[in-house]
Amino acid sequence: MAERLGKHILVNAFNMNSIGHINHGQWVHPRDTSVNYKRLDYWTDLAKTLERGLFDAVFLADILGVYDVYGAGIDVTAREAVQLPVNDPLVLVSAMASVTRHLGFGVTVNVNNEAPYTFARRISTLDHLTDGRIGWNIVTGYLDSAARAVGRSDQIRHDLRYDQADEYLEVLYKLWEGSWEEGAVRGDRASRVYADPARIHPVHHHGQFYQVDGYHLSEPSRQRTPVLFQAGTSGRGQVFAARHAECVFISVPDKAAARAASRAVRAAVAAAGRNPSDVRILAGIAVIADHSEAGAHEKLAEYRAASSPEAGLAHYSASVGIDFARFGLDDPIPFGQSNAIQSAAKIAESRGYTKRALLDQLALGGRYPIAVGTPVQVADELEAWVREGEIDGFNLTRIVTPESYTDFADLVVPELQTRGSYKTAYGEGSLRHRIFGQGDRLPATHTAQGFRIGGSLLGAAE
Repeated sequence: MAERLGKHILVNAFNMNSIGHINHGQWVHPRDTSVNYKRLDYWTDLAKTLERGLFDAVFLADILGVYDVYGAGIDVTAREAVQLPVNDPLVLVSAMASVTRHLGFGVTVNVNNEAPYTFARRISTLDHLTDGRIGWNIVTGYLDSAARAVGRSDQIRHDLRYDQADEYLEVLYKLWEGSWEEGAVRGDRASRVYADPARIHPVHHHGQFYQVDGYHLSEPSRQRTPVLFQAGTSGRGQVFAARHAECVFISVPDKAAARAASRAVRAAVAAAGRNPSDVRILAGIAVIADHSEAGAHEKLAEYRAASSPEAGLAHYSASVGIDFARFGLDDPIPFGQSNAIQSAAKIAESRGYTKRALLDQLALGGRYPIAVGTPVQVADELEAWVREGEIDGFNLTRIVTPESYTDFADLVVPELQTRGSYKTAYGEGSLRHRIFGQGDRLPATHTAQGFRIGGSLLGAAE
């Protein structure tokens, strides 16, 4: 066994309010229950399992639109339930929070499809109801199908989406951090003053994308601003993450790529005037564990038999904006500048992926690296990723649900705990405090500081 890691690995359960998420085709596996995603007990049972396994949070992905690039339609997408159908992730939170005390919730909402004023209230409401367990995964969207569905002719240009997202966050900081002062809520029955109007301020924002004149409708929640997750690792996405993100999600094929991405993120955070230690970096991974190595590989074989590599390719086609159905197995693929996920296309181009290579990589229906073996072997691999990849933890995707999560909780977690690499109990406090150990609110070094009570930035947009 290698030297002790010296810190606790962060682990989120990566999931989606849908049948298929990352590892496509597994809905046909006899032990998979994902077709029950429409039932409330499916989600409350999952929440109890994750809390038993001391997961930090359930990270709920989301998309607006459909994957219609592959074959110029939704044939594979619909047949294999490739994130279609997909339901709203936020409505799950209250139910899951009601059966847990500590589990956090990272919910994905696209900044380009909801007004910041109404979104601010929804998140504040959930932060109140969960007593400070809410995080928000900030996405700008990349699907042309989503743009068309909400009335635009095509998706906003990649870098302009981040310009708009920057302004969206400024509006939110003004609402969450700058509209209600600390102490504005008095709850004084004797004097009949619930909230002091002199300590509640209107937000006047007049910018390129948003016009807001109004008070935040919610009183301050425990965190005020939710824990901010973000997954952009393109050039412009990284600039955005350096300014705003607290937890950065990276999708990388190996430890070397993780190390390069982690160093780039932390350098960008430092260049933005923030402390690199104020950011946690999480990599996507799949885990297949069993009491024996043979048993783990039997599961792997089962999962491969159930998977749909073509469904994974349909997902990937939308990610990079290329219709792989048009190419032969060994044809060269023209990976160029696209309006989709630029970091995914850059990795594919640098490795010279062909359709054959991609289908081989998608043997489990998804592109994430896999740790397979006994609890000892899986723990060794996860610790190696943290050391060599210079990351802080993982978004653990499901292959077969709930088996992937129960196996991790029952087999891998105890092994990590014996090594001191995983917590043995939840800490107290908000989601932010449990991740960073520095209180419930954003630190003074964060960009939001400039939008807090009393600052001139409550007025016109910069």
